[in-house]
Amino acid sequence: MGIIEITDFSDPALDVYARLNERELIHLYDPQEGLFIAESPNVILRALAGGYRPVSLLMEHRHVEGQARPILEMCPDVPVYVAPLDVLTQLTGFPLTRGILCAMRRRPLPSAEEILSGARRVAVLENIMNPTNLGAIVRSAAALHMDGVLFTPSCCDPLYRRSVRVSMGTIFQVPWAVIGETAADWPERGMAILREHGFKTVAMALRESSLPPDDPVLRREEKLAVILGTEGDGLSDSTIAQSDYTVMIPMSHGVDSLNVAAASAVAFWELGKRE
Repeated sequence: MGIIEITDFSDPALDVYARLNERELIHLYDPQEGLFIAESPNVILRALAGGYRPVSLLMEHRHVEGQARPILEMCPDVPVYVAPLDVLTQLTGFPLTRGILCAMRRRPLPSAEEILSGARRVAVLENIMNPTNLGAIVRSAAALHMDGVLFTPSCCDPLYRRSVRVSMGTIFQVPWAVIGETAADWPERGMAILREHGFKTVAMALRESSLPPDDPVLRREEKLAVILGTEGDGLSDSTIAQSDYTVMIPMSHGVDSLNVAAASAVAFWELGKRE
């Protein structure tokens, strides 16, 4: 096991963790196999189990024989940088990582068609740009019976550090892909792909003519794609117009809507059910 001591925050070995932004990490190698950062033992273990390859690890000394032991046993040939806490706390947000970071290589993504081929219930995220919301939605999708998640090209990167952290590593457990190559492919081309694979589409939108999420007609559908829009603006009018169903979660006490991540959990729980 290659343990390498770090004593200076300016050490180039920390560049990947401290001085490269998300976009620079993506393009550090070939764009199809750039890097991302996984944080915390559980998230790293889920990424390893999902087939992602580690490039290096960074941690406090005490974790080498502690929380990091199962990780190190799984990747004995990976460089392991260790440093005292006073050095590592100069990394923004490091106290939130439970003391272990891992730089990992991205994997080639499956196509949307591959995700849809064996699925019955999928989530489609339209233009979700907030990494916290995206990560929370992915976690709900993994937990509440979605067979896969599709992101429109305008969504933020599902492997952003915050997205991965908020998803608790479930982004490595639920199948996912990008539907379309450019923003212009959604909704027309993306909707066509869903229809070609036998999916009826459900737009989650604040429309008075909407169905409630527990409507029996929805449970009778063999395949459903649940489409959620960005916080604030919601789904585009074009997406709603092209959807087979529009669904709205009933509200009380004068509340007009839920945060999109909270709404996703309600929608997935109800729409994941089938008769």
